[in-house]
Amino acid sequence: MLDLDGSAGGGQLLRTALALSAVTGRAFEMTGIRGDRPEPGLKSQHLAAVEAVADACDADVAEAEYGSETLTFEPGPVRPGEYEVDIDTAGSMLLVFDALLPLSAALDDDEELVVRATGGTDVKWAPTTDHYRRVKLPFARRAGLDARATVSRRGFYPAGGGEASLRLGSADPHPLELRDTGPVERLSVHSVAAEALADADVAERGARAARQSLRDLTPLPVETHPEYVETDSPGAVLTVVAHGADGRAGFTGLGEKGKPMEEVAGDAVGAFDRFRRADGTANDGPAVDGHTADQLAVVLALAGGEVTTRRLTDHLQTNRDLVAAFGGDLELTEGDPAVVRCTDPLDT
Repeated sequence: MLDLDGSAGGGQLLRTALALSAVTGRAFEMTGIRGDRPEPGLKSQHLAAVEAVADACDADVAEAEYGSETLTFEPGPVRPGEYEVDIDTAGSMLLVFDALLPLSAALDDDEELVVRATGGTDVKWAPTTDHYRRVKLPFARRAGLDARATVSRRGFYPAGGGEASLRLGSADPHPLELRDTGPVERLSVHSVAAEALADADVAERGARAARQSLRDLTPLPVETHPEYVETDSPGAVLTVVAHGADGRAGFTGLGEKGKPMEEVAGDAVGAFDRFRRADGTANDGPAVDGHTADQLAVVLALAGGEVTTRRLTDHLQTNRDLVAAFGGDLELTEGDPAVVRCTDPLDT
């Protein structure tokens, strides 16, 4: 059984450990879970991830309780089928899906694993719906993982109430090569607001503000997609996606009470501007943004390959060490661009 330290990487270390345990068959005990957070230990969305992965591989689990800082996980074989997960809060369902996504590599031909979840879809400290579906998952599929996510109802803070499903098929892992992508070619803006905010034109205002700011920054073509959705809580989110010849990057602004949608748009556009100007050029950039590089670490560990990004985050550093505990090899190289590389994928 692997002895893992979860004190310096938040919930990401737990999700990575769950995924790699399920696909490699290695049991683990993690101590100090979320030890560097103001409220350490397992919260609702972390317990939901444990439950979902445990159900999918018939694992024996000990100490999986709210607030626990220790967990033991002994997996069995990954089993196809249909599963349900309920996060009682607005905790992110997409982070739960992140723990499940690598299980595609453990499915046999013609097998399928479907997880239906309720909870939050567009919340703080987590990938949003549009970033996950339009940036992360396309790269995972290019690496040979068979994954589709459907969000049928958005869930904003504080009520949550979102509904989504993740459908996994058998993977055919192959190296994900995202090195020199050249300039960004076009931009798309996805501005989403609760129906309760339609009278205030919140989605349209966000899209207009983002488009104008982007046109002030660059001559690139900008597409806008304002949308209203049914939700249990009023809320809004805006995502700017930068499309390159080969790469893709996403930048998000999240609405909150009392924050004008123009400021939400400014958050997303500002993040894009910092990304494109970090090396002093107007358009050229690495393949993915930093958050996406974080989310692709486990994909690279399973499929191999190389991804360039603007900077190496703390999550990447701690994930590298955890992947190494399972026998994988992630090589991180600082620079402009920074590089995340795996030449020896895990055997699943």
